[in-house]
Amino acid sequence: MNCNGMTASRMESGTEIINLTLREKMVNRTVDLRSDTVTKPTESMRIAMANAEVDDDVLGHDPTAFRLEMEVARIMGKEAGLFVPSGTMGNLISVLVHCEIRGSEVILGDNSHIHIFENGGISTIGGVHPRTVKNNQDGSMDIDLIEAAIRDGKMDICYPTTRLICLENTHANSGGRCLPVEYIDKVGELATKYGLKLHIDGARIFHASVALGVPVHRLVQAADSVSVCLSKGLGAPVGTVIVGSKGFIARAKTLRKTLGGGMRQVGVLCAAALVGLQENVAKLERDHKNAKTLAEGLNKIKGLKVDVASVETNIVYFDILKSAYVSTEKLSKNLEERGILVMSLNSSRVRLVVHHQISTTDVQYTLSCIKEAMTGVPDENGCK
Repeated sequence: MNCNGMTASRMESGTEIINLTLREKMVNRTVDLRSDTVTKPTESMRIAMANAEVDDDVLGHDPTAFRLEMEVARIMGKEAGLFVPSGTMGNLISVLVHCEIRGSEVILGDNSHIHIFENGGISTIGGVHPRTVKNNQDGSMDIDLIEAAIRDGKMDICYPTTRLICLENTHANSGGRCLPVEYIDKVGELATKYGLKLHIDGARIFHASVALGVPVHRLVQAADSVSVCLSKGLGAPVGTVIVGSKGFIARAKTLRKTLGGGMRQVGVLCAAALVGLQENVAKLERDHKNAKTLAEGLNKIKGLKVDVASVETNIVYFDILKSAYVSTEKLSKNLEERGILVMSLNSSRVRLVVHHQISTTDVQYTLSCIKEAMTGVPDENGCK
């Protein structure tokens, strides 16, 4: 204990707090590129949430939820919609509605979000068997491989029964690549030929629509159901809407309740999503341009490699070359000290996702900081 009665450990703790405060003061901005799920509600969203007209949605009486569901269904060219808490629940409900009989089989990409990132819910909860087909680099699956994966009904004593095909647009693990409408139509024709249903995981379907210049309803015309995430590119704080026929949605609503997704005065959240639909779709093109600028800039930095041509929407992957002798952990820590947050996927690969709260100057600042971190030489534009 020192003369002031303070122990050494308390002095060290105090010093750590002071140093932390100094570091926080040094970072005068935050550029969060971990995902497009990190956006904060805008002021107009908060106002809409505060003023939302609500009722009990489980009983089917919340007017704001109903308005959102009908609006998304209209935009998608489908009969009805249903608000659910997340894209994962939206996909799970959709698969379970189409595959009501346990032991049914769904054909989906081996690198798809449903297969990789949704806790195996279709199997553990729904008893649905996934049959994977290799995803190509652009997120598609070869049509002939999909057809070959469809089970022969004559062997149902041995095989599960194929009932559903799932696509993902944009395809997240492929870098936000877009499936063109011609391809989706062909998959839809294949599904019809064999009496199957088609579900599209459209977590970023508006990104695909903007990038391809195709109306979103046309992109999903061949689908029996679509899950549309509102908390990614559209910037809402929570939620997904699944759309399909009235019969599909009626069954989906029962499953939502079973899974614990029935919420009461959910119009408070739906009000923010409506603002996102009205205000943020128009911003997606700028996000795509910023992502392209980011990719092109990263590819010019020594020690990094980016497939610039693959950057079609708002997702950028880059690899750190072995010759750089820099790990993603080291780079991420360096960037975090400058207020830049990224997602490290492994020791050499990093993902960046642009959203409507990332500005052009944020992109330039990020490039300057990454260049300085990789080369050790301060960028002429300054990373301050």
